[in-house]
Amino acid sequence: MDRRQQKTRRAIFTAFSMLLAKKSYSKITVQEIIDAADVGRTTFYAHFETKDDLLKALCEELFGHIISSALDCTHTHGLYSDRNVPESVFCHLLQHLQEDENNILALLSCESSELFLRYFKDSLNELIQSQFVKQNRKNNTDIPQDFLVNHISGSFVEMVLWWIRGRMKQTPEELDRYFRTVIEPIL
Repeated sequence: MDRRQQKTRRAIFTAFSMLLAKKSYSKITVQEIIDAADVGRTTFYAHFETKDDLLKALCEELFGHIISSALDCTHTHGLYSDRNVPESVFCHLLQHLQEDENNILALLSCESSELFLRYFKDSLNELIQSQFVKQNRKNNTDIPQDFLVNHISGSFVEMVLWWIRGRMKQTPEELDRYFRTVIEPIL
């Protein structure tokens, strides 16, 4: 994708995110997105077939970025200029959420949050499966793997919501400790 296409895509994502912060997903029209992004209808449809495709692409971009960033400890965005990179991928993920580079926290708590929470949880499933369940599972081997993954990712999402509603008073390190204290005995 060339720079012009990337710039257009970013403008559409930004416009869509701003609209989502103001109203529910179901009430947003493609025309509103086009107007807010200042692009033509043909340009919009050259990038996305439908509003649902736009939502999916936005979620993949946002959550894919933070998940891959959390996995790649060398990709730190300056988070660790004065401290060590955390050992826990959950802590790293929470630090990226706290940094809120792409306004993810607003999307997770907006009127259309259920859509973003589902994508966030789906993104976490892959991370949890690869980093924890497949590698570290010693307990409860009679429980189906997909059940454990679903349970852990759901628990993480609920913890993030609890953190957001509480105005993020805890540090990522504290939350990571709470979460791992609850999750590690299961594995």
